[in-house]
Amino acid sequence: MKVIFLEDVRGKGKRGEIKEVPNGYAQNFLIKNNKAKEATPTAVSALKGKKNAEAKAYQEEKEEALKLKAFLEEDKTVVEIKAKSGEDSRLFGSVPSKQIAKALEQQFKVKLDKRKIELSNPIRTLGYTNVPVKLFTGVEGKIRVHVVAE
Repeated sequence: MKVIFLEDVRGKGKRGEIKEVPNGYAQNFLIKNNKAKEATPTAVSALKGKKNAEAKAYQEEKEEALKLKAFLEEDKTVVEIKAKSGEDSRLFGSVPSKQIAKALEQQFKVKLDKRKIELSNPIRTLGYTNVPVKLFTGVEGKIRVHVVAE
């Protein structure tokens, strides 16, 4: 019997796959526990439509991430953050990714999740710093951050 897996089943198939399995296994375990459904022509066409919609949404999200990357890496896009500092241009405290995300939203109206900003250590000195940002799978950009004395 051909079935469409609705969720991953260890050793048998992954979600969205169409596979041939024994009739008893399909009826008594997979279909009964809502792990799969019978692969009728309508179910197969619905699955194809769903996969096409997912692929289209993925592509749109990736294009949006590429546009955001282009904007962030322009020369005029510099996030300026004011912080208190000592004599040797070291900050009292530090500039974490949360503060960078907040400043980016205030200055450029670009909402970016602080978890996407890959700052290994908070910024502790004045001046320019390039901060890596993971926007999407395979799309990484850099934000230029300028920390100035208050």
